[in-house]
Amino acid sequence: MTTGGVRLRDFEATDIAPLEDLWVAAWKTVGLEIDFDARRPWLREHLARLADKGVDIVVGVDAEGQSAGFATIDTRNGHLDQLCVAPSVRGGGLAGTLLAEAKRRAPRRVELHVNVDNPRACRFYQREGFRIVGHGVSAMSQLPVRHLLWVADG
Repeated sequence: MTTGGVRLRDFEATDIAPLEDLWVAAWKTVGLEIDFDARRPWLREHLARLADKGVDIVVGVDAEGQSAGFATIDTRNGHLDQLCVAPSVRGGGLAGTLLAEAKRRAPRRVELHVNVDNPRACRFYQREGFRIVGHGVSAMSQLPVRHLLWVADG
């Protein structure tokens, strides 16, 4: 699938390092007091675990072949664990494209946790039709999260 100059494709093992860089850069713009560089090993292992469990990892690649974003979606239960877009392409529609692909792959429902202190992401999911179905605390950061759900019409 291609949209807005970005092509979507399935994850490949060679994507790990570029996705780590993208993920760290994106999180650094949120303004949380967390050392995301120190979390690179966690992300590497986490993506490998998700892939081993059969979770789909979709990568957005720009016209130059560089990773521009990614999303993970468990098609069995609709859990969206990660949706990340490079700061340099934010506002260009890639997040919506990745989310649409996640909804296509899990067409009945998509659920996720979003950090309360990430207002850009909170607004994005609200615009995309998600509703708050609960609150909690991230096991990793101990920061508050909202539990969000999107359910297909019909």
